[in-house]
Amino acid sequence: MPQIQLNDQIFTAAQRRAAGAGYASVDEYVADVVAHDLSAENGADTPDLDHLFTPERLAHIDAAAAQIKDGNFYTTEQADAELAKRRAEWLQQNPR
Repeated sequence: MPQIQLNDQIFTAAQRRAAGAGYASVDEYVADVVAHDLSAENGADTPDLDHLFTPERLAHIDAAAAQIKDGNFYTTEQADAELAKRRAEWLQQNPR
């Protein structure tokens, strides 16, 4: 089986990305990234985004959907008010 070599810095970064995206190994992550890149290069009309929906990300999406279903969400007005409050606090702490 062919092999590729990565320097330590690139391997460590790939290892972090692989773990964060739910891949079992750096090999799986790199293979998926290369396969995605090649499919885009071959003129796929619509990008294949399946690789982004890892089990961890799907679980996060499901948990967020359950919270929304349970009524735990901001209305547009509440979100606007919260963002305005945070902006005002940030501007006060970070004067120009």
